[in-house]
Amino acid sequence: MAILDDSPEYTARKSAPFTPPPPSLSIKAVHSAVPKHLFVRSTQKCLFYVGRHVLLTFLFYLFATRIDDLVSILLDIPGAKRAAGTECALRWLLWATYWFWQSVAFMGLWTLGHECGHDALSPKPWVNAILGMGLHTFVLTPYWAWRATHRSHHKGTNNLHRDETYHPQTREEFDLPPEEKASAIDYHEMVEETPLYTLRKMVLRQFLGFQLYLIHNRKGNPKYPPGTSHYKPSSKLFRPEERRLIVFSDILIAGMIGLLGLWGWNSGFSAVWRMYLVPWLWAHSWIVTVTYLQHSDPTVPYYRGQWTFLRGALATVDRPIFGWVGRFFWHGIAHDHVAHHFFVGVPFYNLPEVTEAIKPVLGDYYYYDPTPALYALWRSFTQCKFIESTGDIVFFKNMEGKAVREYASPGSGPGPVSSTANVKVEAGAVYEGVQDEKEDVMIDD
Repeated sequence: MAILDDSPEYTARKSAPFTPPPPSLSIKAVHSAVPKHLFVRSTQKCLFYVGRHVLLTFLFYLFATRIDDLVSILLDIPGAKRAAGTECALRWLLWATYWFWQSVAFMGLWTLGHECGHDALSPKPWVNAILGMGLHTFVLTPYWAWRATHRSHHKGTNNLHRDETYHPQTREEFDLPPEEKASAIDYHEMVEETPLYTLRKMVLRQFLGFQLYLIHNRKGNPKYPPGTSHYKPSSKLFRPEERRLIVFSDILIAGMIGLLGLWGWNSGFSAVWRMYLVPWLWAHSWIVTVTYLQHSDPTVPYYRGQWTFLRGALATVDRPIFGWVGRFFWHGIAHDHVAHHFFVGVPFYNLPEVTEAIKPVLGDYYYYDPTPALYALWRSFTQCKFIESTGDIVFFKNMEGKAVREYASPGSGPGPVSSTANVKVEAGAVYEGVQDEKEDVMIDD
């Protein structure tokens, strides 16, 4: 498959009209397919994976501190050519190598913090809390604030009333005429962008989008009033009992910024920029890439009505982003995201087996797409422009006002399902429509 081609899985999915899952596909059926031992969480394994990742991050840092020495060693090799600019080019190559791998490592730290936010690493809540605060604070993510809104995302995935992140814009928000009256000129005026302008917007979103979401709810659910922020304890993002934890997150972030400032004071801003800020910004691009592609896809539905927890959990795509790098350093956060939405408390190292266990049950409702990640990102960025302002089940439309996937007529699928269905299933599962506040019931070691 070429790097600018859609995968066969994506092509087949967009050509198949969408019908909601049948009643035979239930949370209980999905849960029953998973062997019970995969729910076991181990503090020993948790500490091993976190320790290994922190060690690799530190080793990358040590590599950066030796770049000047390494340049001298490489240029002093007998017979090495010292053409004009060789030293500068070599130094830039080594720094770029460091920035890439350290950004990958920073993304992995954020991923492990995400796992802690679901209490999925250790059976001991205090272990998850301490590790999560340390890991997320290091990459300037307010642990308790993001944990609260991310759990809300899981409870209302792709529900246009309840979901928290990457909220799509509607036809009305683009000030477009009704669909039956809109012309090609209307759509052209809406999205009249040069490729360079589109690329600029994409770069800004990739490197700054996550922090802008945290700071002022950019691309978050518009139901919240202006001034909503993950750093504001009184924000309607949080329940009253969570506000003291939000304050604590703010204190931790302020402390981390203070440490970076002290480092800059002692060693110079250039050291902080090269060692920390460049890979930190690059890591944000990975965070946005992974989280955006998990749900923002032309073939994935959004719901106003007929939503259930199961349908929301199915509105995500597994992607083998960067192959072994994503599996090893990012702990499979993109590889096994469908299974994660069904079983948020299962440790990441068991999710590959969970994925294989539930795929036969999900059938065609399991979405997988090995389209090269950067092309898939560009495809979603340019194709996922807006959704219709009405309709129970909607798909993204592109710059021509067209959806690449059709929703089958209501008569061809199951009848409406109440979005407040509250069917409780066995331990380890969730409620249909409303996820249990305690997440999955887990088995501890």
